[in-house]
Amino acid sequence: MSTQTTLERPAAKSPRSDRKYMNIKLHGTIEESRRQAAAILEVLAGVLTPTQAAKALSLSLMSYYKLEARALRGLVLGCQPLGRGPRSSPEVEVQRLRKQCQRLQQDVGRYQALVRTAQRAAGLHATAPAAPTDGKGRRKRKPAVRALKAIQTIRNVPPEAPPAQPAASALAASASS
Repeated sequence: MSTQTTLERPAAKSPRSDRKYMNIKLHGTIEESRRQAAAILEVLAGVLTPTQAAKALSLSLMSYYKLEARALRGLVLGCQPLGRGPRSSPEVEVQRLRKQCQRLQQDVGRYQALVRTAQRAAGLHATAPAAPTDGKGRRKRKPAVRALKAIQTIRNVPPEAPPAQPAASALAASASS
């Protein structure tokens, strides 16, 4: 008499099974793009027809299909394996280019010093840099400092003599005394 009794445990509930949402990081995304992604997923899941999704997104049916194709291309590209090694970021690239620029500027300074030394050794005089032109071959006019000229003019003006009294007011003043 062998009766087999099986003790069944109640199915253990996974702590993740009661979650309503997936753990997708969507910070910094535009609401419109999230709506479009949700509509495309609903069409692919069979919840909506493409016509209904296009109407919900206020798109023509052709625009919806173009959007869907673009989304599927993004999905496929996102599923490609990542390359090995460190990733290049724009900040790292900017820093690398700044270092390269600084190194090249140092090289230019060094080469200019070598040229000056070679010119002195050969007895050549360094030529003065050409005066800047306005594009038509004419030299640019040196700007006059008007404020300094105005200060000099103001300082060199002799003080005026007190204004002379009119004759009528002078007679009235002498008559009253």
